[in-house]
Amino acid sequence: MKLLLATGNKNKIREIESIFRVDGLEFATLADIPGLPEVVEDRDSFAGNAVKKAASLCAASGLPALADDSGLEVDALDGAPGVYSARYSGIHGDDEANNRKLLDALQACTDRSARFRCVIALARKPNEVETVEGVCEGHIARAPSGSNGFGYDPVFIPQGYESTFAELAPDLKNSISHRAQALQRAYRRWFHSK
Repeated sequence: MKLLLATGNKNKIREIESIFRVDGLEFATLADIPGLPEVVEDRDSFAGNAVKKAASLCAASGLPALADDSGLEVDALDGAPGVYSARYSGIHGDDEANNRKLLDALQACTDRSARFRCVIALARKPNEVETVEGVCEGHIARAPSGSNGFGYDPVFIPQGYESTFAELAPDLKNSISHRAQALQRAYRRWFHSK
């Protein structure tokens, strides 16, 4: 079976491929199929964005499509940056600016609890879409640390650890992350019995 990974984010593709290994499953990426539309993430929830991407790209490619939307939710900021995680600073994908804005917003906060949330949608057909979710609880560090990972990894310390995601070995991070949990649920739900 060929499955389209409905993301252009190379870090996400690498993470998904390293976690989600199923016999007989071959991945295609957006780069493999020229002419696919760019799907605007304009929904107000991770699930809404993931479903929109999976359904749209399934329809356009003719392949089953797996899409995710994920981000960081900080309790002291009423769940922000949430669905705006990638563009929190106003510039999409500027990880350093996003982390700086987050740390500035939390400077006077004692409650630094947060979580990474990931929703994965699988569209077997454009009108046949299911979702699963993964959550990794933790808290926000006082300063960035570590060079592994991407996004908010340098400032997020997962529950039960003293190091940020960016300080952890990639294999360890990939075993406990929100995306790993969602992918494991996706595997058990959609591919385990295949």
